Amino acid sequence: MTERDEPAGDDVEAVLAAVRGRVTPDADERERLRAVADRVMADAREAIVDLPVEADVVQVGSTARGTWVAGDRDIDVFVRFPPDVAREDLERYGLQVGRAAVPDGREEFAEHPYIKGEVEGFDVDLVPCYRLERATDIRSAVDRTPFHNAYLAERIGPDLADDVRVAKAFLKGVGVYGSDLRTKGFSGYLTELLVLEYGGFRPLLDAARDWLPPVELDPEGHGTRVHDDPLVVVDPTDPARNVAAVCSAANVARLTHHARQFLAAPDESVFDQSPRNPLTPEAMAAELDRRGTTALAVVFDAPALVDDQLYPQLEKSLGGIVGELDRRGFDALRGTVLAAPEAERTRSLDSAAGDDGDDGDDGDVPIAALFVECAVAERPRVERHEGPPVHVDAHAAGFYETYAADESVYGPFVDGDRYVVEREREFTTPEVLLASDALFDVALGVRVESALRGGYDVLVGEETAVLADRFGADLAAYFDPRP
Repeated sequence: MTERDEPAGDDVEAVLAAVRGRVTPDADERERLRAVADRVMADAREAIVDLPVEADVVQVGSTARGTWVAGDRDIDVFVRFPPDVAREDLERYGLQVGRAAVPDGREEFAEHPYIKGEVEGFDVDLVPCYRLERATDIRSAVDRTPFHNAYLAERIGPDLADDVRVAKAFLKGVGVYGSDLRTKGFSGYLTELLVLEYGGFRPLLDAARDWLPPVELDPEGHGTRVHDDPLVVVDPTDPARNVAAVCSAANVARLTHHARQFLAAPDESVFDQSPRNPLTPEAMAAELDRRGTTALAVVFDAPALVDDQLYPQLEKSLGGIVGELDRRGFDALRGTVLAAPEAERTRSLDSAAGDDGDDGDDGDVPIAALFVECAVAERPRVERHEGPPVHVDAHAAGFYETYAADESVYGPFVDGDRYVVEREREFTTPEVLLASDALFDVALGVRVESALRGGYDVLVGEETAVLADRFGADLAAYFDPRP
């Protein structure tokens, strides 16, 4: 079967029908969710009565629109305040309402504080925002959400809602669902816009398998602004914004790959995101031996940051290290970032903010690691350094005079038409480079650099296999890469 040959349409539809049946919430789940949402909203409205300002309560998100996947247990409730309320008052009133509606909740922070907690088995976010006339007037990203909710609620009926659920299950199954800065994938809002734009999940797959980035979609015909992104979906409520801006080129390509694969050979298993069996240290050591690379890991105490703050800094730091290893001739093959779960890293934030409660065992410090494999384990003691062509008078003379007085180099001599010297290499192995102060000359994330200056270890070769004790699942994915 060729890439463009498809099985009979009945095969695709049969799989989609089976998936649709298991991702659609049943009547009992719908009723339980509605009861909890109504209770939280009623408690929030009651709390608003005691505030010195006018406010209202709206439910938003997929559970408000009826597009959530069976088993998802997220309820998002927004408390909207007038635009003339000061930011600090909005935050204070929002937390007051949140604590009343979600008594066992905890304070979280995005662009401003909000309350997150569990109510009768459902995860509830109670978020303050401004009640505005237009999404273009927003003061923070959360102010857009009610506009997004209203736009989709008016346009997605029961049939499209079913297709939205199937689309979300597919994107989760292939590992590209989520707009967090670790995943860099498809948000729920983006997924719903794509299903709406193409008129269903199957038409979305038909289109995605032929995407040639940059792909530009403009649902309301606002006129696309120039966006330097592989996928551009102009926000119907805010013409200047690309809803897909966070989507990485790799994840857009992954959707194309899996759309082609599924349409050519429909299989229900693609909708299941099966966790990898964690790699053991022994298995990791065997992989490294088989690959014959030089593995290195810079291991340090993880900064107490949430994922959306930490992972961009880790990735920037890994990129800086990989670039420096390449420049020094060690040929970095591939790398990855590893970090303890967010809850472990951020458990001390409350105490940092003034909470006197116990923040855990100070000796059990969560770690992060920048892991990379190099194709070159050692370089010669000398390296070639080329100067300018001999005929470039002033520069050539300066190069010659500088190195002619340096007894530590071989040369200068003429090779071809230019001066050349062979000089001592600063670092002959990648581990010596990473253990030196030269590490701080590369582009590092600010908080990662601060953590590294507090101390770090460099593991080499089979020493890195100890990381599998903590990061076995992540390393299993690294050593068994898939689209």
